Amino acid sequence: MTEFSPTYVDLRSDTVTRPTPAMRETMYRAEVGDDVYGEDPTVNQLEEYAAHILGKEASLFVPSGTMANQIAILTHTQRGDEIFIHRDNHIFYYEGGAAAMWAQATFNQLQGPEGLMSVDELEASIRPRNIHHPNPRLLALENTHNRAGGVALSRERLLPLIHVARQHNLRVHLDGARIANAAVALKVDIRDLAEDVDSVSMCLSKGLGAPVGSVLAGTREYVEQARIYRKWLGGGMRQAGIIAAAGIYALDHHIERLADDHLRAHKLAQGLQSLGYRVDIPSIATNMVMVDLDVAAEKFAVALKSKGVLAGAMGPNRLRLVTHLDVNDEGVERTIESFSQLLSL
Repeated sequence: MTEFSPTYVDLRSDTVTRPTPAMRETMYRAEVGDDVYGEDPTVNQLEEYAAHILGKEASLFVPSGTMANQIAILTHTQRGDEIFIHRDNHIFYYEGGAAAMWAQATFNQLQGPEGLMSVDELEASIRPRNIHHPNPRLLALENTHNRAGGVALSRERLLPLIHVARQHNLRVHLDGARIANAAVALKVDIRDLAEDVDSVSMCLSKGLGAPVGSVLAGTREYVEQARIYRKWLGGGMRQAGIIAAAGIYALDHHIERLADDHLRAHKLAQGLQSLGYRVDIPSIATNMVMVDLDVAAEKFAVALKSKGVLAGAMGPNRLRLVTHLDVNDEGVERTIESFSQLLSL
C-alpha cells in the first residue's frame, strides 16, 4: 500500500480525492444528531437533496458504493433469485461475491462491448418460470462503466435492455457510482439517466470529492426497506452529518467541474498517444484513460511510481489512469513526461 505523498501524481482512482478547504469548513460547521433515530438534520438534508438530483422519491445515505449496491440487491431479491448482469460490472467483479453472502442470489453473467449485453442475449437468458430455474428478478446496469474505460451510457442505449426487463417483470438497479460523470459527458441531467430504473446508487466519494459515502435512491417504500438492510449490515451511522455535509457540498460545487477531469483525461491520452503508447482516444468519454502495454501492467506501474506517478493495472497488460479533483494541468504534464522516460521499458 502506498502512503499518500504530495510528491506523487496519484492517478490510481478518483477515490483518492481529499476534501477541499471549503468542504472541510462545511463539515466542521455541520449540525448533527443521531441518524439511526432519524435525527441528524444534515443527513436528512443530503438524502432529500440527492433524491431530488436523481429524480427519485427518497434516498438513503450509506458508507460506501459497495454497501449501496448490496442493499439494493437485498431489497429487490429473495434467496435464490437470478440477477442478470454484465460480467465486467462492478457488482459482480469487484464486490467480493457479497451478493452470494447477503442476498444469496445468483448471477447470470452476460457479455457485450462497453459494458452492455445485447438485447437478444438478455432476452435469450431469461428462462421461463419453472421449478428447475432460479426466479428471474433483477437486471443490474452500471453507468459510467468502470472496466469499459469510463464509458458514459446514454438513456437511449440503456432503454432497450430496460424494456426487456419490464416485459419479464424484472426490477432494474443502476450502479451509478459515477453517474454524475456520465451526465456531464452526455450533457444531460443526472435524473435523465436514472428515470427508467427502480433504484440507483451514486458515490459521493469519487469524482465528486467527498471523503466518504454514497446514496441509494428509489421510491419511499423501497428506501424504507433499504434502511432496514443498512442496519443489518452495520451501516447505521450516528452523528453522520459531519460527512453528509461533505456530500451536500460536493453536489453543490463539484458536479459541473467534472468536465475539467474529462478534458484533462483527453489531454493526457493525446500526450501518451503522441509518445507512441496505445490509447484509444475516441473511446474516452469521461475521466479514465486505458493504456495497452507490451509489458506487464504491474511492472510498468512500479516503474511509473519511481517517476512520481501512481497508476493501477486493469488487466495483465492494461494500465488505468483516472483524472480527478486533485490532478491539475501540471500533474497531467508530469505524467506525460514520466511516461516519456519509460519508452524503452
